[in-house]
Amino acid sequence: MSTSVTAAVSRDAGEEFLIEELTLDDPRPDEVLVRYEAVGICHTDLEAAAGHLPTPHPVVLGHEGAGTVEAVGAAVTGFAPGDRVVLSLDSCGGCRNCLAGQPAYCEQHIPLNFHSRRADGSVSLRDTAGRPVHDHFFGQSSFASHGLAHPRGLVKVTDDGLPLTTLAPLGCGVITGAGAVLNSLRVRAGSSVAVFGLGTVGLAALMAAVASGATRVIAIDRKPERLALAEELGATDLVDASTADTAQAVMDLTGGRGVDHSVESTGVIPVMNTAVAVLAPLGSAAVLGVAALDADLKANAFELLKGRTVTGSVMGHQAPGVLIPRLLDLYGQGRFPLDRLVTTYPLADINRAIADVKNGTAVKAVLTHHA
Repeated sequence: MSTSVTAAVSRDAGEEFLIEELTLDDPRPDEVLVRYEAVGICHTDLEAAAGHLPTPHPVVLGHEGAGTVEAVGAAVTGFAPGDRVVLSLDSCGGCRNCLAGQPAYCEQHIPLNFHSRRADGSVSLRDTAGRPVHDHFFGQSSFASHGLAHPRGLVKVTDDGLPLTTLAPLGCGVITGAGAVLNSLRVRAGSSVAVFGLGTVGLAALMAAVASGATRVIAIDRKPERLALAEELGATDLVDASTADTAQAVMDLTGGRGVDHSVESTGVIPVMNTAVAVLAPLGSAAVLGVAALDADLKANAFELLKGRTVTGSVMGHQAPGVLIPRLLDLYGQGRFPLDRLVTTYPLADINRAIADVKNGTAVKAVLTHHA
């Protein structure tokens, strides 16, 4: 037995995606078959497609999936056919960090999420010629109509009124930004926050800062349309990085004191350095952008003595099964309007969606599989 699948396949590094018909194996005892209905496009998908990550080709990418469980393996508990789910990262479930509730820091994070195969080296997709196509990217490969996943990566959604196109980005980009604010920085009411870069991650961080009661939220970007959206989402101050000295602008806005917290989501080293430089004494910065492996962050050692801290944060610094329901509660209260970030495209238009993401037309492109 097998399932027919329509998928966007990255055949060769740097080439456009191809829409292909594939066959998918039945789930093993520890796997779940999910019918994907929506999936967000994340920068990590594009880096893998470009060949910049340890992900083999050909491959079905996608790691912000949302859909419905169609079948479960004999050993699976807690999920049943018909369950609506959001999918996030894969993890081993047994290492020290997983057991501490931090699966994003799993000791097997790289092989389980980037190597696009099961732990035993097998794949579950074949093309029409019978050749294997790598899957299990982040334990899901959701640029497809169906996929196999482990229960560890699934979060059940009990509210049937929530559209899956809105839920899908919660799997990575949204929890990365919002979780950094809520968990890594622990932003408190009355504090000040500067957000560098207003893509999905930065805007999610901004919304979380607003929801946390920050009274000064400074949004920094080069695109006027992103700054305008940030203002609509609650930013109190806007800085156009294409024309302003951003460090000086932040210091001027805070009376020379600096901000209590900063969030960096660009991956650009000079921006990271600025995010640290604008901290007030006892301030903290979260670095979320992915820089080159040999890139070095610079900070003034004497200024760090004033209680300043710099932290990295991955996938929200909390188990997705805990963080995603927190954000859905805020969304239901109207305090975290993540639907404002979403633009939808049919799966067949994936290359157009990617172009819109790259040129800034779309903040979070979400592909739909079953229109």
